[in-house]
Amino acid sequence: MIHTLVTVEALFLVAASPGLAGLLLLGPAPANLPLAAVCLLPLGPATAAALYALHHRDRDLTDLHPARSYWRGWRLNAVPALKLWTPLLAWLTVIAFSLTHFAATGLPAWWAVLVAAVGVGSLLWGAHALVLTALFVFRARDTARLAGYFLFRHRRAGLGAASLLVLTAAGTAALTEALPALLAAPMLLSLLHSSRPVIAETQEDFTA
Repeated sequence: MIHTLVTVEALFLVAASPGLAGLLLLGPAPANLPLAAVCLLPLGPATAAALYALHHRDRDLTDLHPARSYWRGWRLNAVPALKLWTPLLAWLTVIAFSLTHFAATGLPAWWAVLVAAVGVGSLLWGAHALVLTALFVFRARDTARLAGYFLFRHRRAGLGAASLLVLTAAGTAALTEALPALLAAPMLLSLLHSSRPVIAETQEDFTA
């Protein structure tokens, strides 16, 4: 397990490095949000590949090939992941831009809470969508529908993803912005664990 986590983490950082390097050059100004979204594009395929490799890890100590599984997952899932990840990033950019400029709208404060809640819900939908993309072969629109369905169908899976989101946000605020990238593999393994009901129902009811 440790060998698999370390290997997947290293390959995740390699696959996401073009975008992560771009983020280091950007300042925290709200005007840079669209550029930040572009930098985050490689994160979708990198995450899908990590989920694939962690799910297909071999328990046989004599046959450990997490690197092979990771790059196979990247080749299989890069395009399908981008089909969902790109519009999600665009939507989250709109939400983040709205929140950073909320004072200029003159709207009541509860609107900001509502917009933030929509953003969190979108992130949870994205977590389900990436898990489904990494492990199954569906059309993008079918994956999007299933992710929305499971968001309400399996609330425990959603709570698991939400807890990871809270821990990530707290760790980033308290320690370093690099924490989510440095702990990506164990966090994605936890996401897979909490998504087991989603994976099981998809295998049973939505695949041949």
